Amino acid sequence: MHTRRRGSSGSDKPTADEPPEWSDVNADAIEDRIVELAEQGHDPSQIGMKLRDEGVKGTPVPDIKLATGKKVTEILEENDAGSDLPEDLRNLMERAVRLREHMEENPQDHQNKRALQNTESKVRRMVDYYRGDALDEDFTYSYDAAVDRLE
Repeated sequence: MHTRRRGSSGSDKPTADEPPEWSDVNADAIEDRIVELAEQGHDPSQIGMKLRDEGVKGTPVPDIKLATGKKVTEILEENDAGSDLPEDLRNLMERAVRLREHMEENPQDHQNKRALQNTESKVRRMVDYYRGDALDEDFTYSYDAAVDRLE
């Protein structure tokens, strides 16, 4: 939206109804590993990559939803290990805070001033999307609110 680049097409995920036969990991073991990784401070996307690469007890997990029937965020919410902010909103807010701190040190950096404006615009639109569902009805984005939420 804020760049001159066009959207890039990517490959689609292969359609599958059940996990492959070489992946015989127990769903409970997967859920326990997900909660363990969340307690170590990993985001849901990082958890998915770790389970894909490292697996559970040496066996990789190609698709968590096929193996357990639930998404990573659903498993985290069931075990009260989820974050108070959605991951995409949290990442954008962290970027906005970093850019704001950079702008305080470098006030003449006009390129990053524009990047900060674009990022905060994205954050506001995403807050509107999540307001009432994952966020409070009266939540509005500001730098101070972002710093408070991220600590």
